[in-house]
Amino acid sequence: MDMAELPDVRFLTVAEVAEIMRVSKMTVYRLVHAGELPAVRFGRSYRVPESAVTEALQRPIADVG
Repeated sequence: MDMAELPDVRFLTVAEVAEIMRVSKMTVYRLVHAGELPAVRFGRSYRVPESAVTEALQRPIADVG
């Protein structure tokens, strides 16, 4: 990925994503592991691009878990 593309990307923590989506952190981890939500791993934690959360909220999500 070209570094020029990154400045406008805002990364959210799993806790922030859970709060925005009104789900538990466990559900966010499930979505990430299922490939439903793209995430970048930083050490032992994950960061999710804000745009991915917006997209996920706009599309109907099949029964998760």
